[in-house]
Parts: sequence; structure tokens; C-alpha cells
Amino acid sequence: MTTWVENPTGGRSRGPRGIARAWIEVLLRPRRFFTNGVAPGDQAPGLAFAVVVAVIYVSGLLAVQPETILDTSVVPILGDSRTLTMVLVLLVTAVVAAPAGLHLTAAIQTVLLMLTVPDRAGVSETVQVVAYATAPCAVTWLPSPAVTAGCALYGAGLLVVGLAVVHRTTLPRATLAAALPATLVFGVAYGGLWAGETLLAMVG
Repeated sequence: MTTWVENPTGGRSRGPRGIARAWIEVLLRPRRFFTNGVAPGDQAPGLAFAVVVAVIYVSGLLAVQPETILDTSVVPILGDSRTLTMVLVLLVTAVVAAPAGLHLTAAIQTVLLMLTVPDRAGVSETVQVVAYATAPCAVTWLPSPAVTAGCALYGAGLLVVGLAVVHRTTLPRATLAAALPATLVFGVAYGGLWAGETLLAMVG
């Protein structure tokens, strides 16, 4: 689940430019992106992409909604320095939380695909699909439940489309397989469920 290919045939280009291009392409042309941008065994660009999205999300929260992360009952303030604590939170996000969360989600997704899609692509491709599906979540830190909910739904849709394209299955099967991982990633980790509940309360 952690294979990196140094000289892949296909897959995404490396570096900031490659990440930026992948972000634009997966948002605007997801079917084309998942058809051409996911290569067997080429997890490095996907992992980097997911880490960058997670770091942008956490950085945004720390900038505009720090209380959502710097809750002293959960994250103690180190040496009475909020700045030091923020730096540590970002490091943990980049080095531990984002990579671990991606591979755990991909593992769950793989098991669900085994139950729903008889003939499918490999685990590496699943990791990449989950990673790139998080693209809309780069802006879910904005203090708007509507934006967060919309991005969460868009991300879930990208996951379904990516699974259908990469694993060559139908949208209904992909939707069934993606239901739990999408809820964990976009509903819980990126706040989609909270945003949805907030919107419903505002309407009610």
C-alpha cells in the first residue's frame, strides 16, 4: 500500500506544478483525469496531492477557525505558544495524519470493492482515486457550511466516478462501494456531515 515508483510509465508529474495541474484537471474533467492520470503502482503523486490538500485545509482552519483545532482539551498549547502549536499540528497533519488516513481509507475501500466489484484494478489505483477525490476539500476551511457541504458532496461524487472509471464498474456499484469511505473522508474528516446538519438547522 506504500509503493512509490521512481520512474513510472504514465501517472502524474511530480512537483508543485504537477499537483496544481492535477487539482484543476480532476475538478474540471474527472473522467478524463481518472482515465489518464492513474497508473498502477504510481502512488507518490497521489500521496503528495492528498497531503497538500490536507495541509491547506488545516492551515485554513488555523487561520480563520482556530478554535476548531486548538481545543485545549484535545490539543494542548505547547509552551503557551499558539504559533508553535500550529506548526506542530501542520507537521503532524503532513507526516502522520494525512498519509495514515489515506491508506486506512484506501484499505477500507479495497475491502468494499472486493465485495462489490469482481474484476477490478489494484490497491495502488484505489489509493490514488481516494487521494485525488479530496481535491474539492482544499477550500472546505472557508467558514461557510454551504461551501463545506458542496465540496464534500463533490468529493464524494469524484470518488464514485474515479472508482467507476479506474475499476471499470458501473456507477451504482461504485456508489455502493464508496458509501462508507466517502462518509469517513468527506463527512467526518472534512466536515461535510457537520455542514449538512448546520444547513438543515438553518432551513428548519
